[in-house]
Amino acid sequence: MSKRQLLLLSSSNYHGHEYLQFAKDWITDFLNKNNVKKVLFIPFASTKPNSFDEYTAKVAAPFNQFGFDVEGIHKFPDPVEAVNNAQAIFIGGGNTFLLLKSLYDKRLIDPIRSRVENGMPYIGSSAGTNVSTVSINTTNDMPICLPPTFYALQLIGFNINPHYLDPIEGDKHRGETRAERINEFHHINSTNVLGLREGSALLVDDDKATLIGFTSARLFRQNQEPEEFSPNSDMSFLLS
Repeated sequence: MSKRQLLLLSSSNYHGHEYLQFAKDWITDFLNKNNVKKVLFIPFASTKPNSFDEYTAKVAAPFNQFGFDVEGIHKFPDPVEAVNNAQAIFIGGGNTFLLLKSLYDKRLIDPIRSRVENGMPYIGSSAGTNVSTVSINTTNDMPICLPPTFYALQLIGFNINPHYLDPIEGDKHRGETRAERINEFHHINSTNVLGLREGSALLVDDDKATLIGFTSARLFRQNQEPEEFSPNSDMSFLLS
């Protein structure tokens, strides 16, 4: 049986680094381990008109430097066929609602899920990480459009909150903190939520999950106090 292979980044950017450069070793090791030479990029989270070529070129620049070719799915007449023939997929950041709606509109949910379940490597960043989870209910994005459902690819059995932010001591803002919003989610949902700070990622290899990167993560569980996990922590219990 093929092993599930996921690299789920909180963000494509990290302070002090150029685009995706902080994750160079993670991406390179992940793709080389899976014998990947070419990556299919899905740019549908972009909200800029006619920007898919530009977004794909932005992604291709670091990937080419790392030694991998990149193709944009929008260049294929049949996106389902493109997914079915892909060596690996990368879905980048942008608006999560628009991304999920596009995946449903183009009938890509089931093909992507099937390919990943059969061992195709998947890299997500920000919105691309959001749609890899159970649902997009814990995204930070504005709902600029309405997908058919908030249920997502369900490649893992919990949610992730990318770009997780801690309250800033002394801040005069009186809106809800990120933790308070996740707590609101848990008033009526039991799905675990991993608050993934920028500079970190979750690496999934079959039934093993590891927190990697430069920052810790915070796990929220219904009716429990949040728990902090440091880099290199074994998070495999979340997959069960």
